[in-house]
Amino acid sequence: MGKGTAFGKTIFIGDQFVLHEVPAILAALPFVTEAVVERTDGQGWTLEDNRMEVPGYKEKKKHQQVESINHILEVMEIDAQKTPIKITYGGDLLAGSGVGASAASCVSLARALNDEFNLNYSIEQINNVGWEGEFAYHGIPSGVDNTASTYGGLIKYWIKDEKKHFEQIKMEKPFLLVLGNSGITADTSKLDIFVEKEIERDPDMFALRLETIISQGIEMKEAFETYNLKKVGEIMTANHKILIDMDLSHEILVDLCDRAISLGALGAKVTGGGRGGYMSALVPDKETQEKVAASFIADGYQTIKAQIG
Repeated sequence: MGKGTAFGKTIFIGDQFVLHEVPAILAALPFVTEAVVERTDGQGWTLEDNRMEVPGYKEKKKHQQVESINHILEVMEIDAQKTPIKITYGGDLLAGSGVGASAASCVSLARALNDEFNLNYSIEQINNVGWEGEFAYHGIPSGVDNTASTYGGLIKYWIKDEKKHFEQIKMEKPFLLVLGNSGITADTSKLDIFVEKEIERDPDMFALRLETIISQGIEMKEAFETYNLKKVGEIMTANHKILIDMDLSHEILVDLCDRAISLGALGAKVTGGGRGGYMSALVPDKETQEKVAASFIADGYQTIKAQIG
């Protein structure tokens, strides 16, 4: 029996535009997907998916999940027809759009297969397999989700000249978040098409917005490093306004962000590709975290409370 775990993630800035060489800042969530791989009788692979989910998420992602698992087995050169396996998913990460659920499933499976078949993969190889598995979910994956899922921590991630880079951002102490789910499962594989349409519609405006987001990312990294959470929150909210203008948010997410700020959050924005999924609110203390979370839960929204760092 082989086991593997991988983190969820939340994005603070830049996620939708990493393939356009815009750096992203993101953090691994302290919640994981766990994969277990067991050898069985019969042929091929079977799956038991016991992950907690936003209602309907797993069903909507089922076809992509099958394609992803087949590709991971191919990349790792494991023939499930000759060596049948059962894959079981679990863990405490609530599966839904925007928290890296697909990446966590890919990376945890890569680790479980590596463990069961004694492949001696390095962490870099595990991360690459996670990236390969993400093609089924994202079209062309940037690599940002699987990197956070593999390595953990607070990360700056960017692509330059088609090469992937990341660095870990050091914080002097932890900080708190509340994530609320809109109940809308977004199809992130269509994000690239949507962004291309935005470029065609007004290329000059698109370029100007990317310049603004790059500047916001530089300021945000400095604010994290100096533990200026007030500034981080202000940038999150300002960045969300740009995403709203680009139709990359959702009316439910806008409402949840506004509500969180009215209850004392330092800032809030959509996390992940957008157009559904989760939003994330940065809060100053436990009391505010509980207040915001209670408000979301009272109205039936799936909610995550997290400490980062």
